[in-house]
Amino acid sequence: MPPASTAARILDAARASFSAGGVDAITVRGVAAEVGITPMAIYRHFAGKEALVDALVLEGLDRWAERLATVDVADPLEWLFASGDEFLAFALEEPRRFEAAFLVPSSGARRFPDDFARGRSPAGRLWLARLEELRQSGRLASDVTPLDAGLTFWALGQGLITLYRAGRFAGGAEEFTDFYRRAVRRCVLSFVTDAAR
Repeated sequence: MPPASTAARILDAARASFSAGGVDAITVRGVAAEVGITPMAIYRHFAGKEALVDALVLEGLDRWAERLATVDVADPLEWLFASGDEFLAFALEEPRRFEAAFLVPSSGARRFPDDFARGRSPAGRLWLARLEELRQSGRLASDVTPLDAGLTFWALGQGLITLYRAGRFAGGAEEFTDFYRRAVRRCVLSFVTDAAR
């Protein structure tokens, strides 16, 4: 196997710093020292710390899209429930990647709602397609757009996970998971017609 490129080694070092201490732990000097290059050499590959952070954010978003693509459920309503479960699993199993994807400010991150409406989010395309299936089959309430439903569903999941990560829920992971799943299910069901429930 050929050795990793310098850019890949830089990103690996930035990832390790982020995993150890978050965004504040990433410094150009620290990453350069870890890779064994001068700080100026980093600028041949990344414009600076912000570019390193942007790369980690995009890597986290790509990882989320990969995980979401593994949800293999035919019924669009059940797929949405399963995708909510996968979102929570991502947060609990890969907390730093989740943080990079959804909690770190970045100029490279997708912006709601425009980037999602334009199909620029691989994960967004997946859940918008399922919501569109519900709309086409008459199962999505007539006064709800797929984009509005998806953003609300996503915001609820992310908001609950953020509160949990901040220690704002009593009990452990099992209690939170039960609450989260009930809340996500209720949210999704609020967008469908009575007949679809």
